[in-house]
Amino acid sequence: MLTGSLVALVTPMFEDGQVDFESLNRLVDFHIANGTSGIVAVGTTGESATLGVEEHIKVVEAVVKHAAGRTRVVAGTGGNSTAEAIELARLAKGAGASHTLSVVPYYNKPTQEGIYQHFRAIAESVDIPVILYNVPGRTVADMSNDTALRLAQIDNVVGIKDATGDIGRACDLVLRAPADFALYSGDDATGMAFMLCGGHGVISVTANVAPRLMSELCQAARAGETHTARKINDQLQGLHKQLFIEPNPIPAKWAMHRMGMMPAGLRLPLTPLSSSAESIVEAAMRQAGVL
Repeated sequence: MLTGSLVALVTPMFEDGQVDFESLNRLVDFHIANGTSGIVAVGTTGESATLGVEEHIKVVEAVVKHAAGRTRVVAGTGGNSTAEAIELARLAKGAGASHTLSVVPYYNKPTQEGIYQHFRAIAESVDIPVILYNVPGRTVADMSNDTALRLAQIDNVVGIKDATGDIGRACDLVLRAPADFALYSGDDATGMAFMLCGGHGVISVTANVAPRLMSELCQAARAGETHTARKINDQLQGLHKQLFIEPNPIPAKWAMHRMGMMPAGLRLPLTPLSSSAESIVEAAMRQAGVL
């Protein structure tokens, strides 16, 4: 089971929006050196919505190649078309990803039965471990815990990223999920509490900017070392909040550029961080000790 801090990796881009593969390699090394347990390539934070299928898979291939077995790579493969999600999962497996992360279908607003059938079709079509991803703030459709646990009975559905930020729901998952079903928080602000309740890790935006601290936070929380976990989490609270002052990944990419890790490029319809927000994000970075 993948545990600990998994980074929802940004996709570095030049000012013209083209992917910067040299910086991508640098980020892979940065995370491996700083204890990140796994890399999630081309998820929401990786701007999957604006990458074409060919370049989407090129990014996954590049991360897998440069990681060279030093860490596992989870590929974002979600879609609101089941057929497209299956095709992305097949391509991700061919690119060498160890797992896929597949989001609840967005925009079409499926029923719980539709969500179940969507993920069942993916799992039965591609022999790769599937991590479910529930983020109703983006998808509108909200996969219930009952549906997630029904899907957990399928052999290669191996976990869930729960980005609801609802600790009550997390505790219910911990209570009822099979022991080998991985439970990840997708909400940095409540990730510590999620793990103290029994969760296995965080698929984190904050880890882009502060990978070592996020790794140490996850280790402490999973070990039940509450005092240490709280101390680290307090240091990261500003990032947990301010990396979402504008839609993700706008602030995270600005912060990574501010750290000299990559260019400042984004793709429309995302736009650069507002000048009024720059000092706020920078203050959170200084609080965390990354500047």
